[in-house]
Amino acid sequence: MIKITPLAAEKILAISATSDTANLALRIAAKVGPDGKYEYGMGFDARAENDLYLVCEGVSVVMSPHTGELVEDAIIDYVEVEAGTFDFIFFNPNDPDHKPPKTS
Repeated sequence: MIKITPLAAEKILAISATSDTANLALRIAAKVGPDGKYEYGMGFDARAENDLYLVCEGVSVVMSPHTGELVEDAIIDYVEVEAGTFDFIFFNPNDPDHKPPKTS
């Protein structure tokens, strides 16, 4: 099961509340590129018939079964990637390039 940190959930819910997507779920997509690197995407979308559905930290999440396999036990966080620049990142133990989150 994928996890969303409280900070990431807060940001996702804030984006949803200000962008006509309040009735849509967060769609997570993942695939393995030709070079073997994992590629991720997120956006708001309606639930499709075969989608996996879950609620994480108050965020409704949908994804294809294939994505579900690729992101099993992953964590989505919202972090400062450079001074003053924040972004969503995936900590995914299934990804060969996985780097565990820093703990303080």
